[in-house]
Amino acid sequence: MSLVGEPVEGRFAPEQARAAARNFDLKRLPADFIDDPFPYYRALREHDPVHRMPDGSYLITRWRDCDAVYRDARVFSSDKKIEFKPKYGDAPLYEHHTTSLVFNDPPLHTHVRRAIQTALSNRVIAGMEAGLIVLVDRLLDAMAEKGRVDVIEDFAAAIPVEIVGNLLGVPHADRSPLRGWSLAILGALEPVLTDEQLARGNISVREFADYLKGLIAERRRKPGDPEKDLLTRLIRGEHQGRKLTETELTQNCIFILNAGHETTTNLIGNALEIFIRFPDERQRLIGESSLVKSAVEEVLRFESSNQLGNRITTEETMLGGIAMPKGTPVTIGIGAANRDPEAFPDPDRFDAARNPTRHLAFGSGIHMCAGMSLARLEGRIAIERFLTRFPHYQPDGPPVRSRRARFRGFSALPVKLNGAVAR
Repeated sequence: MSLVGEPVEGRFAPEQARAAARNFDLKRLPADFIDDPFPYYRALREHDPVHRMPDGSYLITRWRDCDAVYRDARVFSSDKKIEFKPKYGDAPLYEHHTTSLVFNDPPLHTHVRRAIQTALSNRVIAGMEAGLIVLVDRLLDAMAEKGRVDVIEDFAAAIPVEIVGNLLGVPHADRSPLRGWSLAILGALEPVLTDEQLARGNISVREFADYLKGLIAERRRKPGDPEKDLLTRLIRGEHQGRKLTETELTQNCIFILNAGHETTTNLIGNALEIFIRFPDERQRLIGESSLVKSAVEEVLRFESSNQLGNRITTEETMLGGIAMPKGTPVTIGIGAANRDPEAFPDPDRFDAARNPTRHLAFGSGIHMCAGMSLARLEGRIAIERFLTRFPHYQPDGPPVRSRRARFRGFSALPVKLNGAVAR
């Protein structure tokens, strides 16, 4: 019996791999890419690791190149004003995505990040664990009564919506639209958009911003504890004598929901799908619960929740031996880098005990995810308690993968719980 998961993707024949790398275009994805991008990532790493696409942008797929770009925020800027103007025009999506933390450079990036990190200190996160366990157990109890469940809707998506709702102080009665807003706004980051996706994203930004105006006004009247209440912290926070403008405050509250919701939902959902594919690894983790932390990191590496990042060069530079002029867009292949054999021995095997792992699921450098400790806590509690309660869960129909290139996860994961272990 193997202790590690078997390889999950096939391998192109040599000529096919070269052709796949040569012709690859994020704006014209092959039909099978969303279901299994990893053969394409491998072909690119081996044959064209700094790949120039038809629009003049580059896709990088080696770990060392991706890490180098993340760590050089001066040459590789996160500012998206030039890139997003033709994509969104003068629309709510443009205002949102060019104002939020993740798509900005210092000093705005520094200002917002400092406020978020203070509100998500290790002490604050440690204090959230007991409440998170209560939430997870309540969801597990509800699923035990049903017997057949959708792991995404009934569990994985419900956890981060509640956690982020608590961080921002969103009343429980107001939380039902949050997931839909988040999916629509993040869906508009895909390389190619339909008119419907664009319209849905703009409507969601507008509706969410309108809601937040009232929430922010209420918090100004009645502030929370700034050590715990993130919205109060953002309202009060100053950096170099400057507070956030109303637009910056509103759009970064939207960003916090999006960042805290989608990637954590994918982390939990991807993990529980992986343990269906690799039952030996499931049993290994159940039998040795101390592996849960390394298992969470391996899920983040093996099926990275966020597969792609973007930067633009601020000056002429060399990357991976390729000269790039100022203003060159660069796509960071996070999912590809996390399967790079130069960084990860036997990278296409899932190994719950892999340690250490230098995955890039949370980025690196100044843009390393500000909420990564919270995401790890949510993943650890959710996965460990689910497997303890339902060790024999099985698929109850095919999983439905989200049809997106940037964010890798499932929109539905039906399972039979096959009885619960008593608490």
